[in-house]
Amino acid sequence: MSFKVMIVDDSRVVHAEMKKLLADTEFEVVATCRSGENALSTYEECHPDVVTMDIVMPGMDGFAAARTIMEKHPEARVLIVSSLAYDDTIDEAVKIGAKGFVFKPINQEQLMGALMGALNSDK
Repeated sequence: MSFKVMIVDDSRVVHAEMKKLLADTEFEVVATCRSGENALSTYEECHPDVVTMDIVMPGMDGFAAARTIMEKHPEARVLIVSSLAYDDTIDEAVKIGAKGFVFKPINQEQLMGALMGALNSDK
C-alpha cells in the first residue's frame, strides 16, 4: 500500500530533495505546491494522506494554509517542515493541529518517522 504525499514549499530544491528521499518508499509524492494558496486548491484535487507544509512562503504562509485545510478537512494530516526551530513556532504548529514538526535540513529517517507518526496519529 502506498500513501499519497503533497509537498508544500516555495523551494524547488526542497521539492526535489523530498522526492529523492521518498523514492522507493511507501510514500508517493502526488503534488508539489510553492504557495499556501496553491496548496488549498491542490489539496481539493488530490486529497493526500499527508501534507508536508513549509511555514515561510510568499503570500499565505504555511500556518494559515494548514489551518484552512484542517478547518475544511478535519481528517487532514499536516506535517510542518521548517528551519524555524523555535519553541514558539513549534507551539504554534501544535496549536493549529499539525501532526508533527520536521526540522530542515531533512534526512530520510527523520522524514519517514514523522510521516508514519502523522499517519498513525489518529489511531
